[in-house]
Amino acid sequence: MRAMRTARLVAVALVILMAPSAHGQTATPPDVDPRVSTLVASISESRMEQLLRTLVGFGTRNTLSDVTSTTRGIGAARQWIFDELVKASPKLQVNFDTHQVPKGGRITRDVELRNVVAILPGRTPRRIYVSGHYDTVNLGAQGQGGLNAGGGYGNPADNADAPGADDDGSGTVLVMELARVFAESGMTFDATLVFTAVAGEEQGLIGARAHARAMKAANIPVQAVFNNDIVGGSTGGDGIVDGATIRLYSEGPEDSPSRALAIFTQRMAARYVPSHRIRLMARRDRFGRGGDHTAWNLEGFAAVGFRESRENYSMQHNANDTIDGVSFAYLAQNARVNAAAMAVLALAPPPPVVANERGAPTIDRQPSGYDAHLRWTASPGAAGYRIFWRQAWAPDWEHEQFVGNVTEYTLPHANVDDWVFGVAAVDPDGHESTISAYVAPPPAY
Repeated sequence: MRAMRTARLVAVALVILMAPSAHGQTATPPDVDPRVSTLVASISESRMEQLLRTLVGFGTRNTLSDVTSTTRGIGAARQWIFDELVKASPKLQVNFDTHQVPKGGRITRDVELRNVVAILPGRTPRRIYVSGHYDTVNLGAQGQGGLNAGGGYGNPADNADAPGADDDGSGTVLVMELARVFAESGMTFDATLVFTAVAGEEQGLIGARAHARAMKAANIPVQAVFNNDIVGGSTGGDGIVDGATIRLYSEGPEDSPSRALAIFTQRMAARYVPSHRIRLMARRDRFGRGGDHTAWNLEGFAAVGFRESRENYSMQHNANDTIDGVSFAYLAQNARVNAAAMAVLALAPPPPVVANERGAPTIDRQPSGYDAHLRWTASPGAAGYRIFWRQAWAPDWEHEQFVGNVTEYTLPHANVDDWVFGVAAVDPDGHESTISAYVAPPPAY
């Protein structure tokens, strides 16, 4: 008992020792913005249901399906998505992001691929994306369930029924609803928001990869990508029901920009949608599977992927993926956590830079040789900064402190060998950026 009591006292003493001194303290900004709460609350279940019923009515949205019909196939579906986004608000700049894709792999003939992109301009060019893929595929009667059981990747007729209500009609209508909600909010955002319905996902993330490559080539400052793929079903194929959580996947390592985005999203969702819990997944995606956020990761962008907590594989990649597998109450909650994270990120300053021009982190042991001395570059629009720290083995931040409008701070007797540190920028209204972690670059051998 004495040993346990001593350990507790040491732990308490360390936290007290690491608490920032009075010279850096200032009034902490509010955590919740009522305007963001109003935006989140304005998401409509009934509108998403109406949109999804129309979308599945096109029968199939296979990337290689008919483009001439006005009632069936991917051509009709993408034009309808385009038209709906135009109708949603005159503030949205809607366009087709078109790519000529040659025959190869799962693309069995040359095809013109069109992503649908709606841009809500902000005060700055930095971009925050939300995406879902509108294309579908039918792999035969067993669908993904058969593939999981050891079957091959089939390629039935391009125009076979593939309603794709959950995969990924759910993500598509979530994007369409968020485009309307953000455009109608009356709010002005610092970041530019981009709402994308992507094609070619089922053939290997083709549409997302083409767009991500174009953004990289044009040096567009894409800060974050929120991808939503299979986010409408609350009942798994094993009969387990979970309408209160959503999985969020992010690639490593543990302090990568994508992991920082995932942690930020969980943090904002807890503030604005406390009844819906985000389950962080420390991997790029589900085992052996992928999504459009991976296409962005491969081009070096921070991107995360939302997935429903309980999947029903027998209703994926076949004609069984119908609207009765979608819970619109659950889908609306998933839309709300997207909206909360996007809104705060778009209102907040960009994250502070915590490395020098050579990529070395701006942290040292001064002044005693046993302290943590943090320095960072000021973020435009920031009114203050919040520092974070955790034990080196911990996956998530354990301590935080608002330190005011400074660009350096010292935590006394905090050994940089034992702790990981980070800092976020905060604007006058309390909107907080993602956390920039002090991470040593890999050694050069």
